[in-house]
Amino acid sequence: MVQQSINNADTGSQITDKEVQTQAEVKTKAQAELVRAQFGSAPVILLRGLAREQQHWGQFPQLLQQHVSQPVYCVDLPGMGQHYMQRSPASLCGILTLVRRQLRQIEGPYHLLAMSLGAMLAMRFAELYPAEVLSLLLINSSAGDLTPFYQRLKWQSYPAVLAALCGSIAHREQLILQLTSNKAQVREACYPHFVALARQRPVSRSNALRQLWAASHFVLPDKPGCKVLLLGSRNDRLVDISASQQIAQRWQVPLLLHQSAGHDLALDDPDWLLAQAVRFYAAPE
Repeated sequence: MVQQSINNADTGSQITDKEVQTQAEVKTKAQAELVRAQFGSAPVILLRGLAREQQHWGQFPQLLQQHVSQPVYCVDLPGMGQHYMQRSPASLCGILTLVRRQLRQIEGPYHLLAMSLGAMLAMRFAELYPAEVLSLLLINSSAGDLTPFYQRLKWQSYPAVLAALCGSIAHREQLILQLTSNKAQVREACYPHFVALARQRPVSRSNALRQLWAASHFVLPDKPGCKVLLLGSRNDRLVDISASQQIAQRWQVPLLLHQSAGHDLALDDPDWLLAQAVRFYAAPE
């Protein structure tokens, strides 16, 4: 198992911040060229987590699209986003059936980039339809047979989760951001948009509970034959980082750790997430 952490401390290097940024940009551009050369025609499918939709990815889908020549698609789970009027199944297999119906118009196989509940769905996808999945990039996920319930959903978050399920839209979005983002400026910037979005395409309490039930019954399948990378947030306040570590250990796949971001890596550090995705897709099988 490979682990990599982000070191935010000053190392005493004489290289300036501008030079570091320039070097990183050159490296990312070079990796992007490799991606374009190796990626083939397979699209990237982005899958979100519990009670979230494609708009909650923030700027990340646009950033990723700038670095790959293939199309990037954000797919809403049943009962979320564009499908907010739909009843969500209470099982991952049921959710997957409806997601695959959406994907009929997009030629596969697919690279799946997924977060939390979406990552559980992606793992089930690779288990049941291996010919349709080329790779898995999984962010802050968990499995019920590896991690106890009070770490899959940290017990400290229970009051806020219950309040979010029962409270007003404005209060719910405030609580969700507090649980999933560790950056005050991100929470402040996203809050008005997320409240407006929740009013436009509201997530019903019953659909959120069905998703939660589906997630609670997820058991890790056997390691898939496709390429896999796990990403985790060491300071995740919603899901304990040990959940990702357990999956990485069971499957013997790489796990890269961000030192400061919250559960929602795409919001807290989209540039870091982009760099890991570009590197992952550029690397040989």
